[in-house]
Amino acid sequence: MKRTFTLSLLFGSLVAVSGCSTFNHDANAPEATPEESEQTLIQLGPRPYFLVNNMDEGKLKKALQACESKPVASSAFSIGHRGAPMQFPEHTRESYIAAARMGAGIVECDVAFTKDRELVCRHAQNDLHTTTNIVAVPELNAKCTKPFTPADPATGKKAVAECRTSDITLAEFKSLRGKMDAFNPDATTPEEYLGGTADWRTDLYSTNGTVLSHRESIELLKDLGVQFTPELKTPVVDMPFEGDYTQQDYARQMINDYVEAGVKPNDVWPQSFLLDDVTFWINETPEFGKQAVFLDEADHTPENQSLEYMESLVQQGVPVLAPAIWKMLTLSSNNEIVPSEYAMNAKAAGLDLIGWSLERSGPLNTGGGWYYQSVTDAINNDGDMFTVIDVLAQEVGVIGIFSDWPATTTYYANCMGI
Repeated sequence: MKRTFTLSLLFGSLVAVSGCSTFNHDANAPEATPEESEQTLIQLGPRPYFLVNNMDEGKLKKALQACESKPVASSAFSIGHRGAPMQFPEHTRESYIAAARMGAGIVECDVAFTKDRELVCRHAQNDLHTTTNIVAVPELNAKCTKPFTPADPATGKKAVAECRTSDITLAEFKSLRGKMDAFNPDATTPEEYLGGTADWRTDLYSTNGTVLSHRESIELLKDLGVQFTPELKTPVVDMPFEGDYTQQDYARQMINDYVEAGVKPNDVWPQSFLLDDVTFWINETPEFGKQAVFLDEADHTPENQSLEYMESLVQQGVPVLAPAIWKMLTLSSNNEIVPSEYAMNAKAAGLDLIGWSLERSGPLNTGGGWYYQSVTDAINNDGDMFTVIDVLAQEVGVIGIFSDWPATTTYYANCMGI
């Protein structure tokens, strides 16, 4: 994870179309060599600089300000969480390209299966009603587990829908359009239901989100020159699906897509919230299992943050543990953000750590919400995001951070030489 990656020359053609570069463009400067060109492909945009300027005064702010004119390269420390969904519809072609442009060295495809058992990129098996336009497509809405039912203002009843990837075929899925993950509970029409986007996000890039199969995502990310972190989503349907498609069939199919695409195992970081999936990869496909990621969403208890628990994961062969960022942080007696007992025990046991997810809480002036719950009292401005990254990187020692806007983690990684 500590290696640095540059995007392919094919990706350079995408950048060229935009007609802009990040740093110190001089029309009269000599033409760059191919090696130099690869170093200028990343476009961070204004947000990292906005966050730095918003920081409290101190050594970290000065260090980050000193990097403002430093060229940047793609870094595997920066992981595109669903692409770049702070502004682009998640798990779409457009979102993945945006993440790569912002220097994400690894990009995530959450993997779910369709009715005809094809794999697609979707955050949950049952989120099509909030992440696509399916409810506004009558013939496909009719196939949903719960077709759209409008709100009733007279009774206060809210709009309802639930549409699963397993309700439709791959061909039907591919006919959909990706949108920002949101819905309007007061909608009386399918078109109104597609609204509800948070006011700190945007629908500017939601006009035609291109949804992708898992195999299509592999080919796109190969072309973009980034690594892969597919997450096997926990099914909401009973398994075996339709009596004969088992969880192991599903886990095996995901890995086989990379094998058939000729992807090197050390470029793949397979993830799951189910420990059985992770140990299955470790035991059946050890070349892919050596970078398998166990995602931790369990309740925070003394037992599952203990050294004994962490050592039990290592004994089962788990190489990487990925909790929410708040689990790895706590506050010192003088209200400074420091590593938590959970983080220290994980590192003592020999686990690598990855955190999720930055840039997902909106403005941080009210404490940062769920993702910062263990350090809320130390969070009061957007610049505190870099303080969190710095503690995770320098004191906890994470090997990567998921972000909904990878430019932020890319900036930090380049500035600090990660």
